[in-house]
Amino acid sequence: MSTSDAVLTQILAQLNTLQLQQQTIQAKLDAISNTSQGPTTPLEPTHSRTPSKELPAASPKPALTSSEPRIGSPPARTTDKEREKLLYPGRVNLTTYPDQHGITPCPLHWGAPDALARGPIICSRLPSSIKHRNAIGAHSGSYSIYRALSIAMGALSPSHKPDYAKTEPPVNIPPQPAWSDPSKIVSLDPYGHLVPTVFAKQIQDGLDARPSIAVTKAHLKMSELDECARSGELQVDGKIVLKSPPGVNPDGSPSTNESGVEVFVSKAAVEPVWYLPGVAERFGISESLLRRALFEDTGGMYPELITRPDIKVFLPPIGGLTVYIFGNPAYVSDESKELTLRVHDECNGSDVFGSDICTCKPYLTYAIVECIRCAQRGGVGVVVYFRKEGRALGEVTKYLVYNLRKRGGDRADRYFKSTEMIAGVKDMRFQALMPDVLHWLGVRKVDAMVSMSDMKYEAIVKSGIPILRRYDIPDHLIPPDSRVEIDAKIAAGYFSSGKRVTEEDLSRTVGRAWEEMEH
Repeated sequence: MSTSDAVLTQILAQLNTLQLQQQTIQAKLDAISNTSQGPTTPLEPTHSRTPSKELPAASPKPALTSSEPRIGSPPARTTDKEREKLLYPGRVNLTTYPDQHGITPCPLHWGAPDALARGPIICSRLPSSIKHRNAIGAHSGSYSIYRALSIAMGALSPSHKPDYAKTEPPVNIPPQPAWSDPSKIVSLDPYGHLVPTVFAKQIQDGLDARPSIAVTKAHLKMSELDECARSGELQVDGKIVLKSPPGVNPDGSPSTNESGVEVFVSKAAVEPVWYLPGVAERFGISESLLRRALFEDTGGMYPELITRPDIKVFLPPIGGLTVYIFGNPAYVSDESKELTLRVHDECNGSDVFGSDICTCKPYLTYAIVECIRCAQRGGVGVVVYFRKEGRALGEVTKYLVYNLRKRGGDRADRYFKSTEMIAGVKDMRFQALMPDVLHWLGVRKVDAMVSMSDMKYEAIVKSGIPILRRYDIPDHLIPPDSRVEIDAKIAAGYFSSGKRVTEEDLSRTVGRAWEEMEH
């Protein structure tokens, strides 16, 4: 037997094992259900399958069934068991298989020349869509869990159909050449903001296609920008930087205090949509290894990563990103216009609450000011904000590292080692997917990038977008306690336009001790 036949035999044997396990679970569910509600039709065939020693033929799969929920929201005074039966009257479908009767995935051709040729992304398990699913996972990323809770509690009907009237983008993000290049965009749906219009017929016909991108306009109001306007660093131009309307006093009377400024922006919220072959290629691994890792290390949440190799799209339960555009959005794809860029990874402690152990908020604020200045010069500024808290290690891990650092003297020469001791790696952001959003926007070149990250710089350049200049945060904006972070990064090879740090310097860079925090 050839190696490929042996591998195929092993895979089919494992699939048969999974089916037998599913039959066992279903039999137990049947026994419970029959006890209280009488006989019902089993989801799986009752006969067993025994793999032969020869290459086994593909076993017939049970027909996929899904019943319409009998109610929008369960009535009051029902038991949890009654509510479950009302919400989910059909059998539990633990997984599906490519050759299962009734499975007809909606055609999906990633990288096709237009939206209709590409096809809609369907991940819904609603009766109208479950047989036509061409994607694994659920919309809304990690927030899909809250949707499940809302349904279980009776606050949301599982069959609720969104009304997308008047939700179209007020800002035009037109198709770009990269949208039809499967090598340029693999981690988001480039048509995600156009779903209600380009797939209107499919939605009308019952398919549960949903937007994964929303575009809107807003005003930013930040105290740091008020200070920049007061000092003259930002000029009120009435177009990008606007004078804020007067405030009111607690008694409702008009306030005579300086009202500050606000900044006009266009912005887009983007949920992750992964094209698995392209994601695997970006990271230099096989698609099968990627699928296995995603299955195993999410606690087996998505068995179809294993049983449905024909489905190539996965909506992962992770945070997305937000794009902020300062100036005319049409200039983003115009190579004749100057473009300033900041790619920022989330840091709740600093960005929101002002923690001074890192430079995240000063960097973000400085970059916003630079983007505004670029727009006022006739160019455009772009800030991309990724939800990758604590270098994608999470906030719990980050705080554990803080504790280790502060108990160990918080020296710059131990900065990265402290993270590795807790997390096993010093960074899990892996910027290979990050440039996709720039290609979605149509960015052709970056004139100025506000960043000291070599990983971000190299990922963007490798994706085909040249960066003409990059610069880091001015030294006077670095909080004293975050000097540990900055010096450690410079010594590790991060970009710096000024200071050079040696290994000997690192041992002398020490952060604030816990004793100094107690007052």
